Amino acid sequence: MKKLRVPILLFASICAACVQHPATPPKTASEPPLLSWSELAARPLPPAGERIAYGPGTSQFGELRLPVEAKGPTPVVVLIHGGCWLADFDYAYMRHLAAALSAEGYATWTIEYRRLGEDGGGWPNTFNDVGAAIDQLRGLATTRALDLGRVVTIGHSAGGQLALWAASRPRLGLGSPLHADGAVPIRGVIGLAAITDLAQYRNGPADSCHGSVEPLMGGSPDAVPKRYSQVSPIELLPLQAEQWLIQGERDPIVDSASVERYVKAAKAAGDEARLIRIGSGHFDPVAPEGPSWQAIRQALRRMAPVR
Repeated sequence: MKKLRVPILLFASICAACVQHPATPPKTASEPPLLSWSELAARPLPPAGERIAYGPGTSQFGELRLPVEAKGPTPVVVLIHGGCWLADFDYAYMRHLAAALSAEGYATWTIEYRRLGEDGGGWPNTFNDVGAAIDQLRGLATTRALDLGRVVTIGHSAGGQLALWAASRPRLGLGSPLHADGAVPIRGVIGLAAITDLAQYRNGPADSCHGSVEPLMGGSPDAVPKRYSQVSPIELLPLQAEQWLIQGERDPIVDSASVERYVKAAKAAGDEARLIRIGSGHFDPVAPEGPSWQAIRQALRRMAPVR
């Protein structure tokens, strides 16, 4: 497969392209600066966790971290990175959250998966990789003290779409190429600047993250509607898992209004869902600090408390 070329290949450039999106609130003099991708990427990374493969591909692995002082089986947080589903971006920046959550007493499983621009990336393998990585927890739990009754997914941006989708897997029918018997159930989902509606999200600037949707899906919603119905979070409701959507009101990449629409739809469908607004941009929710970090901790104490 040839390497996919979306015109903007750096998050920093994506931010610049999207900053004039009409739904983005203007910055006032009293507002703090947004955390940029370059600033986040420049932060020294915590040491890597234990790298474990869940498949033969170079991108089919995860990093497992166990809390230092665990009393009995611990809840598991599956961390799923964003990056427009592109191979240009990897899981490494999620190590910041992984290390912080491990210090809070959680086991973390930070996963990598095949993405656009590498062999096998896109429909359906990107989604099946995420599912296979989560299901790898069953094998890991045979030798580690993991509580598979308390699994929460946390995803950022495109990873937020994947984190929400993962909660729907047990209900995907036999006719779906994404069906998996015995999928690990997800107790709750935390979306950080999550993309929640693929059909709607594709209607953005073509030279930005929006332009990755159709390559990911192999076509438009009109051309392949069944694919969208199997992975777009808003079309999968109810997820039957608690959902916290943490969203920056000054996010130039994921429109805050789209997340609000999703939360309203989730509630109407019978899911327990809430929107946590923070006065930040796209990358601030990934940093384990400030109001977004406190919201993540609060959500986890509710969904899967450490005993």
